[in-house]
Amino acid sequence: MSANSDEIREYRREERPFVLRASLWLRAFVDQVGKLASWLIVPLVLITCLDVVARKMIWRSADGTEVYGLQIWLVNNVSQMFGSTLLQELEWHLHTGLFALVLGYGYIYNTHVRVDLVRETLSFRKRAWIEFIGITIFMLPFCLIATYFAIVYAYDSWAVNEISASTVGLTHRWIIKSVLAFGFIVAAVSGFAVWLQMVVALFGNPNRRFDLMAVEWPEQSGQTIEGKRRIEIDDDVPAFETSDATAKDDGAPIGSAQRQPAE
Repeated sequence: MSANSDEIREYRREERPFVLRASLWLRAFVDQVGKLASWLIVPLVLITCLDVVARKMIWRSADGTEVYGLQIWLVNNVSQMFGSTLLQELEWHLHTGLFALVLGYGYIYNTHVRVDLVRETLSFRKRAWIEFIGITIFMLPFCLIATYFAIVYAYDSWAVNEISASTVGLTHRWIIKSVLAFGFIVAAVSGFAVWLQMVVALFGNPNRRFDLMAVEWPEQSGQTIEGKRRIEIDDDVPAFETSDATAKDDGAPIGSAQRQPAE
């Protein structure tokens, strides 16, 4: 071991243990799934807006005997897919897919809300142990059990060719149920990726650093909140160009707000 073995520094690529490299591969997979799934918000918003607007845009003939509407026209002249029931079912299908597929994505970036008063006061190793034990006892078993039942749920739906309870609803219910099962698998992968990191953090070299997903290193404590880096506002206010007519050199920093005397 070198003379600077006690120096805290990041792992170089060639120094990373296999466990850490495996964690990064799993994280990359979850990250990719989450980024792709996040695009579901676009059709979800567009379809919701279309459904609301189309249902409200109605008018009557001059004599008041006939009712016209944008949604009626779309159904009769474009496609049955513009029916309100189909659009509303498609909305919750997209919402389910979005929610299920970003569960793991939220975990690897530590953006799930943590409501606790004890954990924030503990040391780094105690936090790491809580994460390690929590994943081992709760998260992974729950995800695996939920995945099993979700797969059975989707298979049964496929076997009977399940369709909507409404006669004008969507068919092939097994598709969205399969997405739910895949979402639990992705969540389990994210938990295992963090679990591998906790193994390295707890049992590896304490002086080597890498990008943690669920906890902070001792020297980084307080720099993030719910996965987001805190923004520190310096006392120095950035300078802004001001005209000679409005700026006065009174010794205050340029661009700082100057209190005007009350008239």
